[in-house]
Amino acid sequence: MMVLLKHEWKQNVRNLLIWSLAVGAMGMLCICLYASMTEDMAELSESFSNMGAFSDAFGMSTLGIGTIAGYFATEVGVVHSLGSSMFAAIMASTILSKEEDGHTGEFLYALPVTRGKVITTKICSMVLSLVVFTTITTAFYILGFRIIDTWPDMELFAIFMLSQFLMNLEVMCICTMLSAFVKRNMIGAGLGIALLLYVYDLMGRVVPDAKEYLFIGPFGYANASEIFAKRDIPSAAYICGVCIMMMALVITYLKYTRKDLAS
Repeated sequence: MMVLLKHEWKQNVRNLLIWSLAVGAMGMLCICLYASMTEDMAELSESFSNMGAFSDAFGMSTLGIGTIAGYFATEVGVVHSLGSSMFAAIMASTILSKEEDGHTGEFLYALPVTRGKVITTKICSMVLSLVVFTTITTAFYILGFRIIDTWPDMELFAIFMLSQFLMNLEVMCICTMLSAFVKRNMIGAGLGIALLLYVYDLMGRVVPDAKEYLFIGPFGYANASEIFAKRDIPSAAYICGVCIMMMALVITYLKYTRKDLAS
């Protein structure tokens, strides 16, 4: 099992480094820009907070960008949410289907390993990749705070990063389930799922009647503006997220272990 884990890690490490360095560097540059915009932040914060639905969607009506916490939540928070979820989706949407698409399954499943162990190994490699991704991007953001010598509430920052990690796990599980059903790599579909979940969260914050259903989506409990504004995240959001992850994993195992693999 360790041999398979190392093999999966070697296959994913390049994409992991590219995505983590790109997202982390973009976030750090956004943080560094805050220092040069400090004088105009008060006026910008007031302007952005009165932009109606746009302000509601990106949290600018509840958390002004005049502070480092508000700026990080509304600017870097969006970059990290989209970047991390797309990385998780791309990685997971091909994790199982690539064996059929690349015709490597003929060799892999000739080895004395069960499909269940293969799935478990691949999931462990993705979780490890998400841990490394979160660690690298967190280091970049902290470096950005250090450069401008301005710090948000680090407890809320830690909660945000942990919530993002949980959100990425949920996106990963959903896209892994997708990968179990298809025979070709569906990167586009995986990206579509991540973007659709993000748009669902945006629309839910704009449409009054949809706000009570935000807990269904993974972005509902990982929204930066909600976390840095110290708003209580409904426990139903976390419970729903864990249930969706468990259900997706169960379906993945049931489908893939019984699937007729293409040669």
